[in-house]
Amino acid sequence: MGEFKHLVIVKFKNDVKVDEVVKGMETLVSEVDFVKSFEWGEDVESLEMLRQGFTHAFLMTFEKKEDFTSFQGHPKHVEFSSTFSLAIDNIVVLDFPTLLVKTPP
Repeated sequence: MGEFKHLVIVKFKNDVKVDEVVKGMETLVSEVDFVKSFEWGEDVESLEMLRQGFTHAFLMTFEKKEDFTSFQGHPKHVEFSSTFSLAIDNIVVLDFPTLLVKTPP
């Protein structure tokens, strides 16, 4: 089995300062060693009817599922999650083991 991924896709509330939320998330992942890598992005291409109001995607990679489980219970993650929850209007979360099909060049 490969790495374990935590994908979060969100629609933020209108009054939220997204850059502050992202900065908080960047601080969180830099302080918790269980996170192998962290990527995020804001949608700039999709048609509104396809993205359904969702604007941002966050992807965390963990070496193994046990690291993800430890991350979920980490006090810094628990604290940040309550702040993050207040900022979002809608969310999709997917947690999954990866299967490598093609390696990067």
